[in-house]
Formats: sequence, C-alpha cells, structure tokens
Amino acid sequence: MSSIRPIQKILFGSPGTGKSYKVNEIAENELGISADKLHSNVVKTVFHPEYKYSDFMGKLLPLTSGNLISYKYYPGHFLQILGKAYRSIFDKREQNYLLVIDELNRGNATAIFGSVFQLLDRNNDGCSTYGINISDMEMVGLLNSMDYTAGINYRGNISVDDTSFERFLKDLPNKRKPNSYSIIKDSLSQRKIYIPPNLSIVCTINTSDESIYYLDAAFKRRWDWEYIEAPSIDDIAVRQVPEEVMQIELSIPEGQIIRWYLVIIGVNEFIKSCHHSIKKIEDKQIGWWFIIPEKIWDDNPERFPYRCVITFQQVRDKLMFYLWDSVFRRDKKPLIKLIEDKLNKNNVKLITYADFLKYTEELLKYWHDSVPDIKIQEQTTHKSRIKRTFS
Repeated sequence: MSSIRPIQKILFGSPGTGKSYKVNEIAENELGISADKLHSNVVKTVFHPEYKYSDFMGKLLPLTSGNLISYKYYPGHFLQILGKAYRSIFDKREQNYLLVIDELNRGNATAIFGSVFQLLDRNNDGCSTYGINISDMEMVGLLNSMDYTAGINYRGNISVDDTSFERFLKDLPNKRKPNSYSIIKDSLSQRKIYIPPNLSIVCTINTSDESIYYLDAAFKRRWDWEYIEAPSIDDIAVRQVPEEVMQIELSIPEGQIIRWYLVIIGVNEFIKSCHHSIKKIEDKQIGWWFIIPEKIWDDNPERFPYRCVITFQQVRDKLMFYLWDSVFRRDKKPLIKLIEDKLNKNNVKLITYADFLKYTEELLKYWHDSVPDIKIQEQTTHKSRIKRTFS
C-alpha cells in the first residue's frame, strides 16, 4: 500500500484565487495521481441546495421498457470513488484516489454526508476509526463501483458475478497480517464500510458566497483547512505575480491598454482599506482568475504564442457588479468617498447601480496606477504560488 498519507482538506478563500487549480496540484504532487489518471482516479461533484444524501451515496430509480418497469440502483459520488479505492486494494495496485467536492457550503453538507460523517475520523494508518452499516442496495452499488457484477437475486440475497455474496467473500484470499485489505474484507461481510488509506477528500469553499447552509463545529473539526490567499501589494514586493497573469491585458474605451494584475491588487488594497465598514474582509477580495481572459493567438509571439485579454465589458459585468452587490452591498459610503477623494468628484450620489457604472473607466485607471508596476524582465524565474494554463 502507498506510504502517502491520505488528505482530508478544505480549501477556502475568495473567488478566483485558484482553489480548483490547487486541487489538481494536490492530486498530482501530493497524491501521485498523474494527469493521465485524473479521469479514472478522481471523482468530482458540486454541492448545491438540491443535492441530497441519495446523490452522494446512491439512489434506486425506475427503468421502463415497454410495459415493464424495473429498478436499478445508481451509486452516488461517494460510493463510486470508494469502490475504485477498494478495488485498487483488492488488486494490490498502489494507487491513490480522490473525491473532490466543489462549493461545499452551497449544500447542506451535514445532511448530505449523513452517516458517512462518522467515517471522517481516521486512525494513524489513514483508515476510518469507525465503520458504518450500509443497506443491501448500497452494498450492491459499492460492488458494482468495484467493477464486479452485483445485484439482488429472486431470493432477496446479494449475488456477485453469478455467485452468492458469501461465496464471493470466502473465495477472496486470506491474509494473516492485518492491513487495509483484511479490514475491508471483514467489514464487507458485516455490511460495513470504512474510508481506506488510499482515498482522500478535498473540498473547496468560496468564502465570499452568501452561503445557504452553515457548517457546524463538529463537521469542521474533521478537516484540515488551507487558506488560499488573495493577491496583495506584497506580491509585487517579492515578485510573486504569476507570469501568465502579468501578460493579461485590459482594454479600456480610450484604447489604452492596462495591466490586469495591477487592477486586481489595486482593488484588493482598496477593499482592505475599508476594513472598518466591511465584515470578514479576507472573504471579499478577488483572485487572479476572478475573470478568465480570452486567448488571442499571436502571429509573431515574443514570449507567449497568444495574448490574454480581458474586455472592458467583462469588468463592468462582473467586477463592478461584485463590488456593488457583494462587497459594498450594505454600505456604499466607501465607494462614494473613493470617487470623491481619488477621482476629484463633488457631491457624488450612488443611488443606482448605473450611477456607479459611470465611474468604471476612471476607477480602473486609479486602481491600476495606485500599484507599482513590475517590469517583466525583473520577474524572477522561481515558480509562483499559483500558476495556471488557460484552456
């Protein structure tokens, strides 16, 4: 079995900070799941208000064929990845598996996990401390996820590959030394499951979202929490702006081209300066990838085969709306003060969103010019904290 310890982590931070990319880094660099194995060794899901326990574990659904109705059990995302991890152990393949849950706090995580919550406590060997009982239908779903052919026969018993479940377990080889294999084999005979050491779970949370569901303290304790920092002026000082980000251009109406990374840092520094009027200030900032740029291929590239461009309309539609509707939703006074003090405007009134949009171009220029630039040749060659390839 792999010596890599399983990961049970929640990545949290502001929108666009690269949490999804960080998940891929964890898969490859910490779990040894290469790019060509991401499809087979990783199961991804997204929580939302309608996502239920049955989506997570599995559900029985009717199938119609003419006048006949039959039922089939469909394993959920958790059983799918659990089956893959179990089968790898049975086949003596030293491979790790990963369940990725995006937008964890947009669903009722406690209800979705249900009894699986008990499995999140792990021993030093990476296996769940406690097992949970599952139904025969859930066992069938698990076995099918392990690439066996399982079902409920006419007697109401589980069959596996045309033999009884008991015979299937008996035919599995025995091992004297206790390990993951023997634990799993014994637990299956008791209709129980455990999270094995080769299965990791990584979740992401956008802390700026007005979450519908609250994560209780008991649930939070089962996870490691990693904060993905938002860009700041410090990234300029230590030359840690990703080179890809430094290439992103923003075209404003006058035809002027400005650097997107300077706008991002300028916006974040402004947001931080309003900490007296904004709660949870670290949740309200934006990341390098808050707006995804468009690739424009260059016939005569000097450094990159394409240019990365963000349009003025994208900024109006996304950044300005985010500032108006989320960051300064309850108090527009900081925006008014910014416009009056920095843009030299008098008697500013922001009654409607349209009033705010009138200052978009001038605000972008101010945020851009408020941050010292980095000459591209000054950028160090060391790897930055967050890198990304546009697709």
